[in-house]
Amino acid sequence: MKRILIANRGEIAVRIIRSARESGYSAAAVYADQDADSLHVQLADAAVALHGTTPAQTYLDQQKLLAAARELDADAIHPGYGFLSENADFARAVIAAGLTWIGPKPETIEALGNKVTARALAVKVGAPLVPGTDGPVSGGEEIREFVAEHGLPVAIKAAHGGGGRGMRIVREESEIDEAFASAVREAESAFGRGECFVERFLDRPRHVEAQVLADAQGNVVVVGTRDCSLQRRNQKLVEEAPAPFLSEDQRADIHRSARAICAEAGYLGAGTVEYLLSPGQGETPGLLSFLEVNTRLQVEHPVTEETSGVDLVAEQLRIAEGQPLRLPQDPQPRGHSIEFRLNAEEPAQGFLPTPGPVTLFAPPTGPGIRVDTGVRSGDEISGAFDSMLAKLVVTGPDRDTTLRRARMALAEMRIEGLPTVLPFHRQVLEAGDFLAADGADSFRVHTRWIETEFEEAYGESMVDSEHLAAALRHREQRMRRTTVEIDGRAVSLGLPAALLNLLGNGSGAGTGHDASDDAADDAAAEAAPGAVVTKLAGSLVNFAVEDGAEVSAGDPVAVVEAMKMESTVAAPRGGRFRREDLAPGAALRAGQALGTIE
Repeated sequence: MKRILIANRGEIAVRIIRSARESGYSAAAVYADQDADSLHVQLADAAVALHGTTPAQTYLDQQKLLAAARELDADAIHPGYGFLSENADFARAVIAAGLTWIGPKPETIEALGNKVTARALAVKVGAPLVPGTDGPVSGGEEIREFVAEHGLPVAIKAAHGGGGRGMRIVREESEIDEAFASAVREAESAFGRGECFVERFLDRPRHVEAQVLADAQGNVVVVGTRDCSLQRRNQKLVEEAPAPFLSEDQRADIHRSARAICAEAGYLGAGTVEYLLSPGQGETPGLLSFLEVNTRLQVEHPVTEETSGVDLVAEQLRIAEGQPLRLPQDPQPRGHSIEFRLNAEEPAQGFLPTPGPVTLFAPPTGPGIRVDTGVRSGDEISGAFDSMLAKLVVTGPDRDTTLRRARMALAEMRIEGLPTVLPFHRQVLEAGDFLAADGADSFRVHTRWIETEFEEAYGESMVDSEHLAAALRHREQRMRRTTVEIDGRAVSLGLPAALLNLLGNGSGAGTGHDASDDAADDAAAEAAPGAVVTKLAGSLVNFAVEDGAEVSAGDPVAVVEAMKMESTVAAPRGGRFRREDLAPGAALRAGQALGTIE
């Protein structure tokens, strides 16, 4: 390999470019229209436009990516994570084009990426498992039959995909049909295939996983474990390595079964075997159950790199070249590392995606601090792609030291211009369930902890802090700072934005922000009584009720998708719902009316 095309964007594209360069390769990039000035494009040795603004038009278009590889004279493709990273058809197309695919073999991606066949393989090697369907289900009736035998809750999961996309947890039988339809829709949107299967869902489980590397010579090494239990909407927000508070037997079972699954599948490259771990009771250990295999690099891979000393991307490149692993056996972890995903989301509003401008991105510094990002001050976060801005990775000699460093780093971190999850991360580091000062029995986080215990204990204070931040942002939008010279000294002044525009171009009109903009903003903020509005910018998935239908307060009336996440819009009051003239797929702005309840 000489030049590697990175079929991805943002933070992971930047991450791969750095390791590729360090390993002696040239790096090539591709970009959607809104990414033309992004950091990964500027760092690459060469880049080509994909001419589009949506995932389907750009990073999911296989033919455009292959054409870009030809145009840029690349001889290998690294898919990163997300998009086409777990698409066996794309892997085949890359290989058929005479390029090196930096990832597992296509047949391995199919076998392990399909959760149904992955379960069968896990059974074959004796991995721990909970009950599940033998294959994809056709609809709600089959799910009800499974529930009648195994009980609730159950997980409806996309058979082709990962990362929590196309997954819905059902706790009440009345939720089955809508949950199945929603999971299928999201799976089709994220992975191009909507088949879903069902398995018994362990309530209040931890999410633990094993990072695996495997070479063409048949060597398989488990580089380390991670805990990724802090999630919202089945998407991870905080991850740490090694997974804390596991018994020696549990850790050994994870290493053994992860290695066996990958060896049986003929795995090649970097991958992750994921498990759920139910809470233990007294002397009885928790139940460990195989969940899935992600046949790609994980978002949280840096915490394993920091605690193992292994550059996982560099190892991917070596393996793709046919070289053997440099690790003779599973390495022992050194120290402790925690990753905080920094997403453009509003924690006080159910983690709603919040695309927009990043006016300031100022990361922390100091010992044990690593920030992986593709964002700089002045960038715009598009609503068409994932909400993650960056990853703050904090490492120390032990977990307690790492938590103290993390508290300082999060206090120092500044992201301005749009809401982010920083308030959530700061609150997590005050939560006793996560800090676990009294050891294993006091570590009580689980995959739904954010929606349950955390929101109950911290939601109100987090809302208050976010309301204050929103008020400050609102004031800053009305006031702009400028530097003027007074008596030969530079002085920074805060002045009304409309006045600055008048001073700048002699009128209230022109290219700047003016008073009429403020009036329009204020008018939009005061929605008409009974108006049903979307809180986030995105696209309309569908209306949940017919035009003219009677609804009660809290009933779902529409589904909106933004940053690859679906959100339900509820009726603010009871009455007759009258839709706006909007079709599925329509682009929506934050605060836009979807209809009115008379």
